[in-house]
Amino acid sequence: MNTEPKRKFGVVVVGVGRAGSVRIRDLKDPDSSAFLNLIGFVSRRELGSLDNVRQISLEDALRSQEVDVAYICSESSSHEDYIRQFLQAGKHVLVEYPMALSFAAAQELWELAAQKGRVLHEEHIELLMEEFEFLRREVAGKELLEGSLCFTASPLEEEKFGFPAFSGISRLTWLVSLFGELSFISATMEDRKEDQYMKMTVQLETQNKRPLSWIEEKGPGLKRNRQISFHFKSGSLEEVPNVGVNKNIFLKDQDIFIQKLLGQVSAEDLAAEKKRIMHCLGLASDIQRLCHRKQ
Repeated sequence: MNTEPKRKFGVVVVGVGRAGSVRIRDLKDPDSSAFLNLIGFVSRRELGSLDNVRQISLEDALRSQEVDVAYICSESSSHEDYIRQFLQAGKHVLVEYPMALSFAAAQELWELAAQKGRVLHEEHIELLMEEFEFLRREVAGKELLEGSLCFTASPLEEEKFGFPAFSGISRLTWLVSLFGELSFISATMEDRKEDQYMKMTVQLETQNKRPLSWIEEKGPGLKRNRQISFHFKSGSLEEVPNVGVNKNIFLKDQDIFIQKLLGQVSAEDLAAEKKRIMHCLGLASDIQRLCHRKQ
């Protein structure tokens, strides 16, 4: 990243929860400040300022000539609307996953970004994690026989974060990134709202017809945990090493976004990334459709 822009890209952060707060911190990083200038943040709460950063209204952020870029860090259910508004206003957009809660909406947003000539970047920090890098190396060149990935955590509000196939799309992204495009075979959903318990079990298949299962289980008292079981012709992989804290993964994601803003990512790489994102969103939409039809 040695091509300095004529002027810095002015950035506004929308939503100041966990991800938004980290984004604000990273935008103050000396390496970021060569290319990005944090203008302010947008929040539905009246905060005035946060960490010496001023709050501005959504209307002002959309209208401002100073603002070139929006970081969308609000709850997932609002992503689509915010992306659409900022793209319409001629701003580049970085959004935390998932970019939308349906395949069709995501397709429309990509088309709008292309029409406006703006960068639309969906964050996938799970691909920048040390655990994923370990798995990628371990899986490379091996022939899969069957596998499973199970994720447990405390409950999530579906109204805010979307159906589990969307709120858990980072697990699906791991499977697709490790084993290539997948076919959706079947899905079941156990949903006990009175107990705040949910278990989604999805059966997928690789292009070589090898079975992969993906389970999302959420309920009170369930610890955040990811379990894998991959069986290859040459042996098995039953656990991901505990690598501790994944350092600076949001900053690494931001570096990728800056490269896109500066035109330093090839058309082939952009197309491959979009294809993977849309493939995962398509699978998530199919899973949701089937589970809702069964209920």
